Amino acid sequence: MIGLIQNETLYEYDIRSLILAFCIGEKIELSSEEVDNSIYDFICRVFYAQEETLLELCAGETVLSEKVKGNCRDKKQFKNKLKAALYRLLSRHLNKKLPWGTLNGIRPTKLVFEDCALGKSREEMEAKLRKQYLVSQEKAELCVTVGLKETQLLKDIAYGKGYSLYVGIPFCPSTCLYCSFTSYPISAYKEYVDQYLDALLKEIRYVGDQYKDRQVVSLYVGGGTPTTLSPKQLGSLFGELRQCFDFNRIREITVEAGRPDSITPEKLVVLAENGVTRISINPQTMNNDTLKRIGRNHTAQDVADSFETARKLGFDNINMDTICGLPGEGIKELETTFGALKQLMPDSITVHALAIKRSAPLNQMREQYSFGADEQMIQYAQDACFSMEMEPYYMYRQKNIPGNFENIGFSLEEKECLYNILIMEELHDIVAVGAGASSKFLGPGKNVQRVENLKDVRQYTERIGEMILRKDKLLKSMC
Repeated sequence: MIGLIQNETLYEYDIRSLILAFCIGEKIELSSEEVDNSIYDFICRVFYAQEETLLELCAGETVLSEKVKGNCRDKKQFKNKLKAALYRLLSRHLNKKLPWGTLNGIRPTKLVFEDCALGKSREEMEAKLRKQYLVSQEKAELCVTVGLKETQLLKDIAYGKGYSLYVGIPFCPSTCLYCSFTSYPISAYKEYVDQYLDALLKEIRYVGDQYKDRQVVSLYVGGGTPTTLSPKQLGSLFGELRQCFDFNRIREITVEAGRPDSITPEKLVVLAENGVTRISINPQTMNNDTLKRIGRNHTAQDVADSFETARKLGFDNINMDTICGLPGEGIKELETTFGALKQLMPDSITVHALAIKRSAPLNQMREQYSFGADEQMIQYAQDACFSMEMEPYYMYRQKNIPGNFENIGFSLEEKECLYNILIMEELHDIVAVGAGASSKFLGPGKNVQRVENLKDVRQYTERIGEMILRKDKLLKSMC
């Protein structure tokens, strides 16, 4: 357990986040008064003053300290200096460095994207990441590479005049052990799906009406697993989408057909007939023992069969997701996974480092399983993507990733997913419909305001009017 003593709570979130980046899973106990040192692994003290702030890290009789000069209430100038000082103390005490330094947000490429707009050079952007945020040379180079790629992909797209639409289908064949998304087993909710779709279509019609003067740049149907719907249900969903939005002007249409145990040729035909340009068939791993362990009711061969079926039906942009650090997996299992993917040759691969969210079933089973990626695994997966002539085009980070790693999307040329970039960089409205969907509206000064839908399927369905009203109130307040 770690103690945190502050005379004010000015930067408590940033301090806690940085401590937990070094000490994942540890409990932090807050106090404004002195406490018994012996019950803590170490204590972090923060004493803010008008011109100089004192930071101390105390472990037993050892006391490390740093002074941070400047007005502590000037967030723009002070916060990064405070985090850098705390990082140095934690790094000295724990004899550890974080590859991403003081950056604990999920969008490190946002810094690069903003600096590109200011005309800064690659060298200047890398130096800023290393010196101001203490990012490693390797991660600084990666971050700038991805940021420059994003800038290139978006330069000819009038994204500022449009928006992206996310449609959530919160059903899956089963719940994976690591999953924290809004997802319900289709077997238990099968009789309720049509009612859910009726409510969803009401929300879709509302968006179509409110945004009739703006064009959808990217449409993303996710979940859950949208292909748990029947061919008829998929057809009805896309029929309504085509009525509400001009599909001829949408740059890309993605559907998460993530689980091969939900894919049939009939469903793929419906997607193809409705103009879907990109699908995901996500194995996460190609090791049968792991698939069974994480709660997937299919085999690696099922993944390959579904992939080949999609290819035969004309899908020429197929993504596959992988996760490094799944329970019981090491470098040997990762080699099996990427060996199988090289045989299939998808058009893009997303490499995730396992992150365990509080609501994931695996979080309750930490004593039962050994899991988490290491640097060798991440590097192997990335090198495998490079060997397939893919380049990184988007990146994001998550809390609770052991090793402080990142998730990266790799793709062949012209097979990138615009939606992934647009939602990460928050460049225009992301209007999300469905249970558990989170919309992000870009207000004045690029201030992002969020509207959350209820996660519970039944509550969402019964209170669909309220879900629409939430969006309506915010949009009217921004006019």
